[in-house]
Amino acid sequence: MPSTNRCGQRSRAAESRPHPPPSPIPASRQPRTCQAASELGAYKWEDAGKAPAVPRIAAVSLEMSAGLVHIKNPHLEAMDEDVLYHLDLGTKTHDLPAMFGDVKFVCVGGSPNRMRSFAQFMHKELGLEGDGEDLADICAGTDRYAMYRVGPVLSISHGMGIPSVSIMLHELIKLLHHAKCRDVTIIRIGTSGGLGVQAGSVVITDRAVDARFQPRFEQVVLGDVVVRGTDLDGGLVEELLACSEAIPDFPTLVGHTMCTYDFYEGQGRLDGALCSFSNEKKLQYLKRAHDAGVRNIEMESTAFAALCGPCGLRAAVVCVTLLDRLEGDQIRASHEVLQEYQQRPQRLVAAFIRRRLGLRTAAGNTRPSSD
Repeated sequence: MPSTNRCGQRSRAAESRPHPPPSPIPASRQPRTCQAASELGAYKWEDAGKAPAVPRIAAVSLEMSAGLVHIKNPHLEAMDEDVLYHLDLGTKTHDLPAMFGDVKFVCVGGSPNRMRSFAQFMHKELGLEGDGEDLADICAGTDRYAMYRVGPVLSISHGMGIPSVSIMLHELIKLLHHAKCRDVTIIRIGTSGGLGVQAGSVVITDRAVDARFQPRFEQVVLGDVVVRGTDLDGGLVEELLACSEAIPDFPTLVGHTMCTYDFYEGQGRLDGALCSFSNEKKLQYLKRAHDAGVRNIEMESTAFAALCGPCGLRAAVVCVTLLDRLEGDQIRASHEVLQEYQQRPQRLVAAFIRRRLGLRTAAGNTRPSSD
């Protein structure tokens, strides 16, 4: 059964490096939800130095009737066609309800090859006919993203970093809306740097935080800084952790995930082309992050959470750690070891999907192919 370790994180497996318990975020610094769309535009650039005590969060309307996917853009209603340019799809060129209307699970990850491998893995896990080797890339007309459909599961690449995942999610959410999908669960499957956890651990995100350890996503819109909350689905966290009990060969834990805009300086690395800080300062920062509850670091989770939740998508983030950042910056594991690490979150998510679908064959025993 999952346990709570001294770091305050729930874990099914080995104890991570002990540190003091996470410091709670003061209530005065927690983001709040605006009550009206007129409150958009958190603060002007000239107010940046004043730093309002409570940043405003972009308006979120929770009209999640009948489990539909909701878009929060009244301008789309006046358009007679919606071209999903980066996916090479559109409302006039494709029958989106016929193509995607019964999708229940959307899994996204950075690498096109990895998401193709995951789709092939799910083809086997769902017991579908054929070997799954000839799956067609639905987005083959563009070189931006790759998309594969296997039964009720959609597997899509999102590239690297907030800009790339944001573009993909805007068009994916509109696709699901136009397709009239209902009760959709979306999960990001990825890689990350660990913080006080051993390499190869799988972290289920309970809170996506920014580089200041706050649960928020900031974006400049028309010159103003708009801040959105980054809530993820707590029920999904519990379901995924429960599913990990059937896969005992790697550690799985729950913790905060820190999202940054950069792989090098933004994550406190000393090995980039530029570096403006010392090793001592780096370790002080990373230990503060750990004390705040952060257990892994990546570059997509805050944007992912900020976009999915308000649109009616139950969202989760499941990432494997490729190293412990408290021990170093460079990823030195062999190609074979890294391939096996990257399969771990796929196996956990596959077990979750099988359980949701009521498939009784033991999950987690097979593995995705290595591309």
